[in-house]
Amino acid sequence: EVYKPTPAVSTNLLLSGLWFYGYNELATMTLKKTGAVTQSVANTAKRVIVIVGVAIVLGESLDPIKLLGCGIGIGGVFLYSIIDQLLAK
Repeated sequence: EVYKPTPAVSTNLLLSGLWFYGYNELATMTLKKTGAVTQSVANTAKRVIVIVGVAIVLGESLDPIKLLGCGIGIGGVFLYSIIDQLLAK
C-alpha cells in the first residue's frame, strides 16, 4: 500500500469536502437571487475580509507594500470578474 490515511486525515478530508459543497451551494443560491456583478463584488469583499482577518489572527503587519500588493491582486480579480459586463455596455 502506498499510503494509508489516518482517521484524522479521513475525517478532515470528508469535512473539507462537505464544507466546499456547502460553499458552492450557497454561492449558487446567491447567484440565482442576485446578479453576476453583485456576486463578483461580494466575492472581492470576501477576499479583503479574509486577508485582513488572517493578518489579524497571525499578528502580521499590513505594511503599505503588502497593502499595495493585495490591492493590485484583488483589483485584478475584480476587473476580471466584471469585464464582460463592462464591455457589454
